[in-house]
Amino acid sequence: MNINKIKRHISNIPGWRTGRKLLVIESDDWGSIRMPNREARSRLIEQEVVGEENRYNRFDTLAAADDLQALFDVLQKYKDNHGKQAAFTPVALSGNPDFAKVERDDFQNYYSELFTDTLKRYYSNDQEICSLWKDGIRSGIFRPQFHGREHLNVAEWLRALRGGDEATMIAFKEQCWGFHLSDKNHVKIESLQAAFDLFEIDDLEVQAGAIREGLQMFEDLFGYRASFFVPPNGPFNNSLEKTAAECGIKYMSKAKRQLEPLGNGKTRTVYLTPGSRNEYGQVTLTRNCVFEPSEEGKDWVDSCLSDIKIAFRMRKPAVVSTHRVNYIGALEENNRKRGLRQLDQLLSSVTKQWPEVEFITSDQLGDIITGIETNGQ
Repeated sequence: MNINKIKRHISNIPGWRTGRKLLVIESDDWGSIRMPNREARSRLIEQEVVGEENRYNRFDTLAAADDLQALFDVLQKYKDNHGKQAAFTPVALSGNPDFAKVERDDFQNYYSELFTDTLKRYYSNDQEICSLWKDGIRSGIFRPQFHGREHLNVAEWLRALRGGDEATMIAFKEQCWGFHLSDKNHVKIESLQAAFDLFEIDDLEVQAGAIREGLQMFEDLFGYRASFFVPPNGPFNNSLEKTAAECGIKYMSKAKRQLEPLGNGKTRTVYLTPGSRNEYGQVTLTRNCVFEPSEEGKDWVDSCLSDIKIAFRMRKPAVVSTHRVNYIGALEENNRKRGLRQLDQLLSSVTKQWPEVEFITSDQLGDIITGIETNGQ
């Protein structure tokens, strides 16, 4: 056994255990713009604001109808031993910046819009796309949970815009913020994508407001309250757990070794155990498998199967991390075809190797851990 496999076995030792073969597929970033279109991508590459090699810049954008339907077609092919179809937990952003309003206000204040309103500007068949989201929810194969109001650190973004930061301004004109920061950018955090990273202490109030507003937007969009929260990019000040709990969040996704931002460049390391509870009763859920077929240079099917095997061997649920970018073909169709082909291979292998597998969503895993719901058993 090589050293990496030994480390993965060890990392699966702490925390909640089960004899059941539970498989969760969590997929981040649904609802966020990322790269608006091919034309914007070309201009941003030409101006050296984004790099062509970055897979998110190349492939990731709002899911089109073809993207959703093709994903659903793959999921519906596979059923577990209870007759339940394979499912995604799309960890979704409720909204995106309303760029026009932000600009009209001279970058003094932030304005958001529902991601369904963003869709209207990018796709003429936005109603068909919204119907597909609803179909996925009704069928149980696509159960959105909360990723934030937007995949953007609002306070740092506005400061960069007010300060006239060149790259941030160029990206703004293309309705984009997902670019790699360098020393030239006057931003005090590592990524504008990290919505809850923290340098200025006063930003905690802004971030708490984003959680409250974003969760209300989520309920307006989907007709139910989110119970599971995955902070974008990881950084998250744990004092915000109280706000999330007050708004109905029962389950928090965290790394087992969390680097918590405290402000003013300070951090602290927090060690978390899967299934543990914080002072608000929220249960920690962690991921232990990775599947990113849009990232080249690796056999992702084999790698993820190995992760799943280790999780099951250690009597842990297999929680797969896989981003939206792997299944989007709106910018380059071959990306979607590659991702879904490998997803198909992965699910086929899982059902053959572990016929007793149970397909569940993240909120159902939380309910099983807390004893609220036992998946019919």
